[in-house]
Amino acid sequence: MAYREGERYQLQLFPQSIDEYVSVEDPVRAYDAFVEHLDPSELGMILDKHQVGPPAYDPKAMLKLLVYGCAYGIRSSRKLERATHHNLSFIWLMGELKPDHKTIARFRRDNRDVLKNVLKQCVRFCMKMGLIQGNTLFVDGTKIRGNAAIHETWTKKRCAKALARSDKQIEALLQECESTDAEESRGASLVKLEGKLKSREELKAKIEGVLESLKVQGKESINLTDPDCVKVKGRQGTHAGYNGQIVVDEKHGFIVNSDVVAESNDQRQFSSQIEQANEVLGQPCETACGDAGYSSTEELKRIEDQGITVVVPSQRQAHDLPPKPFNKSVFEYDSEGDSYICPEGHQLRPVFSDLDRGHRIYQISKPSLCLSCPHYGVCTKSKQGRRIRRLKNEVFKIALEARYKQPWSQGIYSLRKQRVEHPFGHIKRNLGVQAFLLRGLQGVKAEMSLFASCFNMVRMINLMGVSTLVARLTS
Repeated sequence: MAYREGERYQLQLFPQSIDEYVSVEDPVRAYDAFVEHLDPSELGMILDKHQVGPPAYDPKAMLKLLVYGCAYGIRSSRKLERATHHNLSFIWLMGELKPDHKTIARFRRDNRDVLKNVLKQCVRFCMKMGLIQGNTLFVDGTKIRGNAAIHETWTKKRCAKALARSDKQIEALLQECESTDAEESRGASLVKLEGKLKSREELKAKIEGVLESLKVQGKESINLTDPDCVKVKGRQGTHAGYNGQIVVDEKHGFIVNSDVVAESNDQRQFSSQIEQANEVLGQPCETACGDAGYSSTEELKRIEDQGITVVVPSQRQAHDLPPKPFNKSVFEYDSEGDSYICPEGHQLRPVFSDLDRGHRIYQISKPSLCLSCPHYGVCTKSKQGRRIRRLKNEVFKIALEARYKQPWSQGIYSLRKQRVEHPFGHIKRNLGVQAFLLRGLQGVKAEMSLFASCFNMVRMINLMGVSTLVARLTS
């Protein structure tokens, strides 16, 4: 059987323009039309064709490069530079402009606010096209590594150990310097020891500075490479990173809002994320849903008080844990006397309140009642008697748990898994996002907005098609 062989020296008659190489259904045309559709003033982008100095690259062209490159997993400035030389779709998109990697990196670094505003205009266009309803919103988070190493993270405990070790090393070097100084023939050794001593003293000063920063900022840890990132735990271990947040619409799964927080969990994020999404939509949603990671009653009540129905399971409901014997539900609460009545008829009164955690502790007045009770050892094993913790919003928590059991709530929560997990899967697998490139909270927020915008673009292309989308964007 004969082989089909290529011939790179065959003379051909090429089309007269690059535009003829890109078909009307090529996705690059949609990304080009999308960026052209954006309002530069709302983005915060300054366009001045009469500026003084050497001509700069068109900011819109640079934004197209970042958005389209991110949509296909090409994020580094060097790879983007290479694409403008060898990839036909990038050559068409840039109109044969070929910025170097330093220019690309500088544009991304200097236009963080512009990148953060791209998603807002994308969402408003989707609302105009009827792709987003804003009735039910789903919120979720994921851990993403930062551009920093975990071994650069310092805690107070680590600083204390390092300072103690540094003091011992400095003391040993000082003693060695004194003994060496007495021997005139070993001048070279003394110079070497003094160099070591100086480096140790510099290290000590650096550690003391880190310790002072921890006290001033009130943080448990700080990373010297990226001070804004925190320790995050994921399936691949503990890393220096951030907590990425998204809010997704029910209808087609479009991302309504994206955010990044320097928090290791989602406990304090529910209200802020839903409020940001409602601000982008310009109207409050009807229902807000999240997983058990957001089950902070204070956060949930803040949204419920705005007239929004909250569907969030408790930790026990999420893990489907059976109730323990003699759990709090078998104790009767007396609202008038502010006390609990145990199954044996004994009273538990409040003993103290934890204002920071927002709960009160109730305890039986006489420990001997518990010690002589036939249920001692099952109800409680404490010699001080049974204790019960009651949240400040205990009534609201009970109502939420009851609501979650309703069939309609189960349907919403089941849809949440389909809608909110899809974007993170696309971002991490298809876009290849395993870590942020920029450092600092503002930088990673801009990157996250870019990821979300790229996901929404893919959804629009899949739902409408390239030519239809381009027509809507240019009309």
